[in-house]
Amino acid sequence: MKLLKTTPKTPMTESSRGLLAMWLAVCMSVMLVACGSTPQDEFANIASDKLYADAKDDAAEGNYELAIKKLEKVEARASGTLLSQQAQIDLAYAYFRTGEKAQALAKLDRFIRLHPTSPALDYAFYLQGLVNFNENLGLFGKLSRQDLAERDQQASRDAYESFKQVVERFPQSRYAEDARLRMNHIVNSLAAGEVHVARYYLRRGAYLAAANRAQQAVKEYSQSPAAEEGLFIMAQSYDKLGLVPLRDDAMRVLRQSFPNSEYLSADIAGSAGVTPAAAAEKAKKPWWQLW
Repeated sequence: MKLLKTTPKTPMTESSRGLLAMWLAVCMSVMLVACGSTPQDEFANIASDKLYADAKDDAAEGNYELAIKKLEKVEARASGTLLSQQAQIDLAYAYFRTGEKAQALAKLDRFIRLHPTSPALDYAFYLQGLVNFNENLGLFGKLSRQDLAERDQQASRDAYESFKQVVERFPQSRYAEDARLRMNHIVNSLAAGEVHVARYYLRRGAYLAAANRAQQAVKEYSQSPAAEEGLFIMAQSYDKLGLVPLRDDAMRVLRQSFPNSEYLSADIAGSAGVTPAAAAEKAKKPWWQLW
């Protein structure tokens, strides 16, 4: 029988023992710090329904930051219950009031996706529309007096779709009438936005682009007040392009659709982009605004 040779263990030196002790001490310190830094739940001893009621009181007093903290706890604790659903909706509103648009929309998107039969679904769509409808322009937009027609229209389109869900799916909802009014406002603003761009092209001599953009506004938003100026911009653009039949056709439609229009007496061959609406817009802008 062959014996296996074993390698004798090297005895640990004093320096090795010192390094090991130091390493163990560091590990223990890290563990103690980690345990000591664990955040405490300040609402741990408050029942979920009581915490929710407190959050509603905070929101009513305008303290949305504190309300958000409490509602987040309620949503997590009462997961899968009606109380959790209500907390989600209230959280979305609180985020909206504190200017956290992205978080409000994320919360509403999740609620709509997970709770398609909820009795609060009409309000969820309505609030979703409000968040986009009241999108903050920011400091620069406020200083320049920029209106809905002059900025990116995607938020307005998203708001329109949300309000449309309320009107079509929940016609008896308490929010349906207001949603319908906001839809009308959005349509007028979208039309004004298209005409605003058409006017911009016209002023800079891009007559074909101006005609096409104005035509799009007239085609998509024929019942909007902005269609009146859109037709006149089409006539001006076609006149500059030498397309007399198209110019006359645009004026004919303008005359039929808006028989009392002030554009009928305006000079088509005058300065491009100088329309009554453009003059009024220029008058209301700050003296330092160049566009």
